[in-house]
Amino acid sequence: MGVTTAHAQEMTDEAIKERIKPYGSLNVAGAQAADAGAAAARSGEDVYNGACVACHGSGVLGAPRVHNAEDWQPRLDERGLDGVWNNALNGLNAMPPRGTCGNCSDDEIKAAIEYMVEGI
Repeated sequence: MGVTTAHAQEMTDEAIKERIKPYGSLNVAGAQAADAGAAAARSGEDVYNGACVACHGSGVLGAPRVHNAEDWQPRLDERGLDGVWNNALNGLNAMPPRGTCGNCSDDEIKAAIEYMVEGI
């Protein structure tokens, strides 16, 4: 009896990508389509009122309060607006990524931050 050796099939990166690519998509009723570009972007105030006010209105779990320089200025001094925006996108401490606005675009998140720091 001979010994049988199995040889692994060599596959290129392109062949692997083709083999594992999705073959369908899922449409969840009520979910916003990722490419719904026809919809107008929400204003920073609209995003704040719909998703951010719960924590940033009263400072829940240390969230910086809206239009409150004492809360926001140290963060802005340390990280700048882009750093604060990056924290909002990725989450920080008790705040999950994108806060509670999972369907907000990056620009809408930034607009909400700009609204919250307005006048500071």
